[in-house]
Amino acid sequence: MKVPRRLQPLVEEGVIDEVVRQLMSGKEAMVFVVRCGGEARCAKVYKEADRRSFRQAVDYIENRKTKNSRQARAMAKGTRYGREAQERAWQSAEVDALYRLAAAGVRVPRPYNFHEGVLLMELVTDAEGNAAPRLNDVELSPEEARDFHGRLIAEVVRMLCAGVIHGDLSEFNILPAKQSAPLGKVTFVLTNKGKMAHEFVVVKTAKPAGSLLKGKEADETGAAGEEGDIQPGQTKKLVLTLKRGHYALICNLPGHYLGGQFADFYVH
Repeated sequence: MKVPRRLQPLVEEGVIDEVVRQLMSGKEAMVFVVRCGGEARCAKVYKEADRRSFRQAVDYIENRKTKNSRQARAMAKGTRYGREAQERAWQSAEVDALYRLAAAGVRVPRPYNFHEGVLLMELVTDAEGNAAPRLNDVELSPEEARDFHGRLIAEVVRMLCAGVIHGDLSEFNILPAKQSAPLGKVTFVLTNKGKMAHEFVVVKTAKPAGSLLKGKEADETGAAGEEGDIQPGQTKKLVLTLKRGHYALICNLPGHYLGGQFADFYVH
């Protein structure tokens, strides 16, 4: 597709190799699927103030503080420079919060770069590599809904521990990836894309994956199998025969479960 004007500098600088398609357009930004090297990522392009569609823009930008006295005066007076400074303060606050949450282990899209109103971040996908749906667009069974709720509450607790309160935590901005398979033989292909060793433990449990904490680790009662010592860059395969029900997929190395390394999985 034709490269949008706001993404052109990142393409010219080699940060983005290709703009694949537009993913969505919201009241505050447009999101594009882009390719960076061999990875698919998304680019959130914040709309300029005069092109945003929501009426209550003041709710998004009020109380944004700046240490620059000239900017503070201009923002108070509502001059053109002040409005531009207020826009930058709002965008920076959102981006800073995302970096802060990612560092705290909250399951948010990992941010990679922020330049001139464009945020480059992780593209949340399902097992087939398709962009994950919004929770609002997914049909859940009562059991799945309860599990998602428990998992979401655990994430909210992590956010509070990081000193962040999310004011727009809705079904429209929660992106669950595909987490199910038919009963019988299930093959997990495990690739460690991080910088430290991990393990992969499959636990059959009625509890949400984020609710297994026992002391400083997860309770592995009901473990169906595991693959240990997965080194950075290494890919391993774990084949298990699983019965119908709910499972928790976890890394239980010291500090990893507490850091958010868990996911819910369903066998139907």
